[in-house]
Amino acid sequence: MIPKFTTLGSGPTVLMLHGIGGGHVAFAPQVETLAQAGYRAVAWDMPGYGRSAPIEPYTFKGLAQSCVDLIDALQCEHVVLLGHSMGGMVAQEVVARRPERVSRLVLCGTSAAFARRSDGGSADAWAQKYIAERTGPLDAGQSMAEVAQKLVAQMVGPGSLPEGLRLAEHCMAGVPAATYRRALDCLVTFDRWSDLSRIAVPTLLIGGEFDRVATPAVMQQMAQSIAHAEYVELKGIGHLMNLEAPDEFDSRLLDFLARTRAVH
Repeated sequence: MIPKFTTLGSGPTVLMLHGIGGGHVAFAPQVETLAQAGYRAVAWDMPGYGRSAPIEPYTFKGLAQSCVDLIDALQCEHVVLLGHSMGGMVAQEVVARRPERVSRLVLCGTSAAFARRSDGGSADAWAQKYIAERTGPLDAGQSMAEVAQKLVAQMVGPGSLPEGLRLAEHCMAGVPAATYRRALDCLVTFDRWSDLSRIAVPTLLIGGEFDRVATPAVMQQMAQSIAHAEYVELKGIGHLMNLEAPDEFDSRLLDFLARTRAVH
């Protein structure tokens, strides 16, 4: 089953993969910007999100295959893959399994392994706390809208755009609780740290100064492990960088795509 998606524009394809609290609408600013700049902007609904059917089992292997199926359906030889948070993990899984399908990689507010500290050690206690903070309110009977209202405020930085936060809350409120739980269970299994050195395409990593989910230290370490990588940090911004500071985010993205276009 091909995942559902939204698309705008024509040109080289940029496929955007949202995070655990997202959906295709989470990339609304980028879809418009990329289309205006001469790209075919595609934002998917990850399986179980939006109008996309869920997959069974819900694993990174399955999510990566769904992404490759979508690339096939778009009739692309390869794409620029942009992933935020859990979407960045799916992007890494695709690159690890099917590197020939990705021409350039953009990783935003993500990690190469869930619950790994910047010194490479495990952070299992942090992982358990992360899950509990997100499932606890649901267990207590709260709605996804109530969860979103609290969580989004905790994830952003002091320089965030209010309109972006409202869109982030709207996206997260629309995620089915069952999908959210399955995605959380999947999230904690991710570990592609040892594969970073195998990434051979131009890669941009975008971090947020106040991101406590994927800290700048972790993202900088990732950049050092990837051969053709560069790291940029958005000041005053937290985990939801593409919505908190869409103009700066888009500027950094377009600059990277323009500079690497001649290479790939």
